[in-house]
Amino acid sequence: MNRFGKGLLIAALVGVVGMAFRVSWNALRDVATATGADETAAFLYPFVVDGLMALALVATLVLTDDARRFALRVLAAYTLASLVLNYVHGLVPQLHDEVVDWGRLADWDPANWALVLLATSLPVGSIYFGSDLVAKVLHHRPIETPTTIPNLDESAETYANRSTADLGVSAPAPITPAPAAAALPAAPVVSLVKSTDRVPVGAVAAESPRPRRATGRVPEAARSSRPARTADQLLTEARKATTTWSDRELTAEGIRRAIRTSPAKARVLRDTLRSEREQAAGTGEAAA
Repeated sequence: MNRFGKGLLIAALVGVVGMAFRVSWNALRDVATATGADETAAFLYPFVVDGLMALALVATLVLTDDARRFALRVLAAYTLASLVLNYVHGLVPQLHDEVVDWGRLADWDPANWALVLLATSLPVGSIYFGSDLVAKVLHHRPIETPTTIPNLDESAETYANRSTADLGVSAPAPITPAPAAAALPAAPVVSLVKSTDRVPVGAVAAESPRPRRATGRVPEAARSSRPARTADQLLTEARKATTTWSDRELTAEGIRRAIRTSPAKARVLRDTLRSEREQAAGTGEAAA
């Protein structure tokens, strides 16, 4: 429904409620006069009853849970009371005359007492229930609706990109790890303890709760008994070990295991041996 249609609907509702209030106002005024109200009080009496009905209706639309049910009970109670008083006004012709027998709303005494009690208690109830409803409306906190949850099938990366695009914020550039710094040579360890003040290694190990890394010169007993080999010696041993090897078997790992050397030296020996084999093959083809 467009705005114009909604405006017509609200205007029609206000018109119907206004006419209904005018009809009910006549009956409630006569009932108030019959219960002893003066001219001003009788004029205001319909606003007390039907006005609280309108207030309870608005509170019902605003409140929730227990407060809303309380507003509905007040609305139902005052609607029923207004209906009873309008019904009595239609049954008792004396209420329509200018001279009214005060305190008589029915011929039967118990019914008359009940009707008088109802008519006189409605203003007091309007004060209590109206104040309570207004306090509940003023202290009401509307329930916040949760934001729309994205589809669970979307990946986190897709949702993050879409969110940043919607907000007009550029996605952060990927972080490139900084290149590792070149390894620096270890600084020589200088002992600040005099030779006469040195503590035996065994005593230090026994006192310290954590093992310490040994520094300084390696003891003679811990050194390898095999002498260091030169590059020519390593090449000679590699030639002897790989004499029967094919070109496919000539690998750095195989040379390392055969002559027990480091991977770097094994790669150098592999390249040297392959170069020698290529030269030998080229010389043989030239001689043929």
